[in-house]
Amino acid sequence: MADRGLEIDRISKRYGDVVALREMTFAVGAGEMFGFVGSNGAGKTTTMRIALGVLAADSGEVRWHGSPLDLRIRRRIGYMPEERGLYPKMKVAEQLAYLGELHGLSRADARDAALRWTDRLGLAARRDEEVQKLSLGNQQRVQLAAALVHDPVVLVLDEPFSGLDPVAVDVMSGVLREKCESGVPVVFSSHQLDLVQRLCDRVGIVRSGRMVACGTVDELRDAGPAELLVDVPDAAPDWADGVPGVDVVAVAGTRTTLRLTDGADDQAVLKAAMAAGAVREFTRRRPSLTELFRNVVTEEPTA
Repeated sequence: MADRGLEIDRISKRYGDVVALREMTFAVGAGEMFGFVGSNGAGKTTTMRIALGVLAADSGEVRWHGSPLDLRIRRRIGYMPEERGLYPKMKVAEQLAYLGELHGLSRADARDAALRWTDRLGLAARRDEEVQKLSLGNQQRVQLAAALVHDPVVLVLDEPFSGLDPVAVDVMSGVLREKCESGVPVVFSSHQLDLVQRLCDRVGIVRSGRMVACGTVDELRDAGPAELLVDVPDAAPDWADGVPGVDVVAVAGTRTTLRLTDGADDQAVLKAAMAAGAVREFTRRRPSLTELFRNVVTEEPTA
């Protein structure tokens, strides 16, 4: 089997009667950016904490290059928690160098890494400031620097873009892409699905502790319900009513969005549209990741 980098293999976790994870399974290869998305409480943070060894799974296994994750490899993971874990009264550069030493860097290498990452993330002018005196966006940058300072072999980031302005989002996106290009697997959770769609090689959608959809953005969008966007300016508003296998999703002016059931004939829809008037537009529409997410997480779960 090909080397899959970081593997989460059938991880389950229960708190009393509450099932937090149900055989959670996915893998992230070298140089791949994986978006991990789901509603609050779906199990994303629990999965990340188990991968880091902060929590113990009831069953299943976390592997790195085919071997169970041990403390040596966990020290090489760059982790950015959703609840920020910085020391508020420590100065930025001092704190980053300290964290680098905790991960095994020499004092000189840790200091050099702190300088390098504060430069890269636009924090050079803030090195001697206490973290608590920074804006929330700059604290977020420091937290990313803390995840990067020890040159990690894998990055696990929980809501890294939360609270960032567009410029900071671009900086962080660039850093994550650079790490991927160097061969580092990157896993991040986010509620900003437009960013996930733009940045990620693959996406996993989680519901109730279980992976319910996983693939490239194009694969997920192609697997969604088929929709047509039809513009018939002179047609009556109800022109599509009664066309077999068609549901009207939305009407905006003269444009009608239609959803096709399995096996529906789009040529029959075109014929009905042409019978209603001159057709100005007839295109197949793919749902966005946001629409797919909404559909997946609101579906009735199977037993």
